Amino acid sequence: MIKGFKDFLLRGNVIDLAVAVVIGAAFATIVSAFTDKIIQPLINAITPADNPGLGFTIVAGKETTYVDIAALIAAALNFVIVAAVVYFVIVVPLNRLEQRRARKQEPADPAEPTDVALLAEIRDLLRDQQPR
Repeated sequence: MIKGFKDFLLRGNVIDLAVAVVIGAAFATIVSAFTDKIIQPLINAITPADNPGLGFTIVAGKETTYVDIAALIAAALNFVIVAAVVYFVIVVPLNRLEQRRARKQEPADPAEPTDVALLAEIRDLLRDQQPR
């Protein structure tokens, strides 16, 4: 069981997965900063100056009851941006690579018979030619 686990670790898939998680987390941080610091202020700019942003307060005078719609829109944009990048940078190239591999594995013409099959065919032809 330990040997199987060691083989799994050394196969490379675990390292690839770890690198993908680290890069994905770093990219998500960049996109979050973009949506929080650029997109959300642009959305909040459409509201009046006395309003803290695009949203509403449930209980007047109590800041903790503010429903921030701009933050929700920014989070949705964050998700869409990350999903689009993952699709176009990872999924599409991997699908194309898999299609290429599948085309290479398809035999172009029927397989040639083996030596044993050819010898058996010659034997059968010789047997058929002999008089009985």
